[in-house]
Amino acid sequence: MPHASRAGLVSALLGLALGCLALGPALGWGFTLLQDMVFVPDPEFSLFTFGLAGGAARVVPSDAVVTALSLVLPAELVQKLILLAIFVLGCSGAALLLPADSLGPRLVAGTFYVWNPYVAERLLMGQWALLLGYAGLPWVVRAVWSERRVAAAMLPAAVGGFAAMTITAITALPVAVPRWRAVARVAGVLAVFSLPWLVPTALRPQGIDGDAVGVAAFAARADTPFGAVGSLLSLGGIWNAHAVPPGYETWAGAVARLLLTLAGLVFFLRGEVPYKRGLAVAAAVGLGVACLGVSEPGRQAFAWVIGVWGGFAVLRDAQQFIAPLALAAALGLGLLTAAVGRNRAWAGAMALVPVAVLPTMAWGSLGALGAVPYPESWTVARAAISGDQAAGDVLVLPFESYRQFPWNGGRAVLDPAQRYFAVPGRRVVSNDAVRVGNLVVKSEDPRAQEVERVLEGSSPDLPAAGFRYVIVDGGTGEERERFGVWLRSARVVVDTGDLRLYRFEGPVAQVSSG
Repeated sequence: MPHASRAGLVSALLGLALGCLALGPALGWGFTLLQDMVFVPDPEFSLFTFGLAGGAARVVPSDAVVTALSLVLPAELVQKLILLAIFVLGCSGAALLLPADSLGPRLVAGTFYVWNPYVAERLLMGQWALLLGYAGLPWVVRAVWSERRVAAAMLPAAVGGFAAMTITAITALPVAVPRWRAVARVAGVLAVFSLPWLVPTALRPQGIDGDAVGVAAFAARADTPFGAVGSLLSLGGIWNAHAVPPGYETWAGAVARLLLTLAGLVFFLRGEVPYKRGLAVAAAVGLGVACLGVSEPGRQAFAWVIGVWGGFAVLRDAQQFIAPLALAAALGLGLLTAAVGRNRAWAGAMALVPVAVLPTMAWGSLGALGAVPYPESWTVARAAISGDQAAGDVLVLPFESYRQFPWNGGRAVLDPAQRYFAVPGRRVVSNDAVRVGNLVVKSEDPRAQEVERVLEGSSPDLPAAGFRYVIVDGGTGEERERFGVWLRSARVVVDTGDLRLYRFEGPVAQVSSG
């Protein structure tokens, strides 16, 4: 077997093993529902799937791809295959990108690229689409430098959507420079693959309104003893404190992770790889963007550019842009391994180091990830809604974006109702405002904003707001009592301990989705 083919196969198997170790209980039958990771059984194509339901087109085209795959495979299996693919693609891509004569250094690079704080924290954020683009980065660098199969290499990022494509762009373009034909080709592919979310964005009559409050809410934060910048250099620093692996704050682990990343960066900058300058520029740009959000002048700059065009709101979660830094560090650790010697025992030990300094990423971050079935009541409610041909949308109460359901182990998850109960011709309206501490990043959906105003009244007229169905799937006792007053004229269609479905029998106003 040729050397490159053998390295690709072995590193892919290693990535599969690391994926199984990292996901652990999430590979059980059922759905992993955590933060932004929302998969549902038998998803249907809807306006929401294509970014035409009113909110920003963040789920485009990832939700459409998942829905298409779920036509031929169970959605539970689709989710697990995608999550494992992140580890297989990332590990094998980094291994093949490293110019090494022996297999050991390649495996070291591959291991570190998929087992580091960036991957651990983004996985706990449920951002599988972003991680899919991250996994494709080494393939993109390889394709751009060789000027072969650029479009194929960018497919994972294209599926990932806006943020994944943005990170890919800041990585690919510096690698292509100064070969202007390569730059033109990369820019062309980026533009074509961005059309799925650019088109629905352009069709929004009100444009994009990115709330500048998110600049402070989503800025990188210190999750190590070394401050925000030191955390970023450790490949951590995510804004959500609940997305940090357990035990991450210990001094010994923090020092080891920082030294490991710095050693990788030093050896990358000292090494001889053909794409070094371009990837170094991309890593510096990504780190610079992430650090800007840490300072007050940087936050003001972000707020200003978001005011110019709401699409720049992608910069608010600036920590995500250290992805090329992670790739450079991974390759540098591979070069370090090769420089020290060809001893297989040494290479094997080095491949274990990333796992050893971040052991709590294993087994679904010690159980933070899991797999659960949806309650039977959800299936019954969806059947009732889909079997009704009368017009009218679906409202979800409590009107909160992230929910903690007892049947999901109390894990916070973006309300799955918007996807679960979506049927053709009927829109599910839930809140997309995000609360981060005392900050609230307002909704980007005009319909949700209007509903929020309607719900402020003591007795909201929900049929006049366009709703035929209302789902109550949680809330405090006081909230449920208030919802009961609002819905006293509605018929209870489904009533279980975890969900109640109401239907208004009279005429319902027709409301635009925009």
